[in-house]
Amino acid sequence: MRLFTRTARGAELTIDGQAFLPHARELLRVAERAVASVHAGRRPLRVDVIASRGAASGLMRGFHHAHPEIDLDVLMLLDIGTAVAAIRSGEIDASFRAVAMPGRPLPEDIESVRVLDEPLQLLTGPAHALAGAKSVTLAELVGHRIWMPGIVPGTEWAAYYDDLVAEFSLTIEATGPNFGSDALLDTVADTPALATFMSEQTRLVWPAGHGLRRIPVTDPTPVYPHSLLWHRDNPHPALTTLRAHLAATTPGHDTAGTWAPSWVIPR
Repeated sequence: MRLFTRTARGAELTIDGQAFLPHARELLRVAERAVASVHAGRRPLRVDVIASRGAASGLMRGFHHAHPEIDLDVLMLLDIGTAVAAIRSGEIDASFRAVAMPGRPLPEDIESVRVLDEPLQLLTGPAHALAGAKSVTLAELVGHRIWMPGIVPGTEWAAYYDDLVAEFSLTIEATGPNFGSDALLDTVADTPALATFMSEQTRLVWPAGHGLRRIPVTDPTPVYPHSLLWHRDNPHPALTTLRAHLAATTPGHDTAGTWAPSWVIPR
């Protein structure tokens, strides 16, 4: 196919050349992006945060505010197995997870550090029996129905809540389809017999008429342990910056009066 035609001034595009030109430019841009994607210092830092409204997402927002010069790609992967595979393949640079699950130790080439223990709160509607409490103990929750349809079997958060139920004789129901947080809030607001657990830093907005209550849980306070995972040979310079930022800005863990499963990596 002829793309150029000679003229007295040099060369001009033929009609076919004009049609091909935008595609040629796009192919060059794709090639440049492909090369940049495997040069760690030139591509964005890719981090898995599990959910957009959770604490890990908040940690990354804080990091972006402190280091706006660092390009970021924020992803949301379902489970720890998928996240670890993505770290090992180089698809992502880091992931926030609760580790290590029973029977599923981390591979030797994966490093981790515990960065945040996030307290759980009880979320109730205005007519719930505990709605007026300033705080509730885990013992006071025995016999109450705690509805959490987002628990996915085989995930690290499913293992966490299984241990919480076994340790304190709680009743957590994961029945019914998961239509998202808005549907969960609607149901809890309208059903006096139901409550749910919500992490302290989960960002939620609901209609004023819902009258929902977020109640601290005590004696002990269950905390969800967030760790940062990465590959020990990852060369991305921003990964070091992220780790230093988290070490300097996140509080400690294993605080007195808190509970986390025994299988969680202590540090």
